[in-house]
Amino acid sequence: MKRYLLPVLGAVLLSSLSFASPKGKTFKGEIMDSQCAMNSSHAEMLKKEGMGDKSPNDPMVKKMCTDNCVKMGGKYVLYDAASKKVYQLDDQTKPQQFAGQNVKVKGTIDKGSETIHVTNIEPGS
Repeated sequence: MKRYLLPVLGAVLLSSLSFASPKGKTFKGEIMDSQCAMNSSHAEMLKKEGMGDKSPNDPMVKKMCTDNCVKMGGKYVLYDAASKKVYQLDDQTKPQQFAGQNVKVKGTIDKGSETIHVTNIEPGS
């Protein structure tokens, strides 16, 4: 009987670990391009591109700048203005539709690279 108890306990332990695995966290911020996020604003890029008269806080300008910078080689990132933190996003397809918008990103974070492994993105406040 004892020789069967150890494998059964091992199986129970392994199955309980799968329930304890991280289910993800919700991160809030703005979907920006990597260049502008490093400056915490689109203002510098707009000025550089001769559009300094545009408001960097205008939603249409944020989207245009983000999309254009990604087309020029940038990456979509999540910028948390409250902490001034920039998170890399492993998925570069889902963020495209939210360019320049405040969102909630659900996923798990790789703390070494500050990359969020995205499971979902939805509009946020």
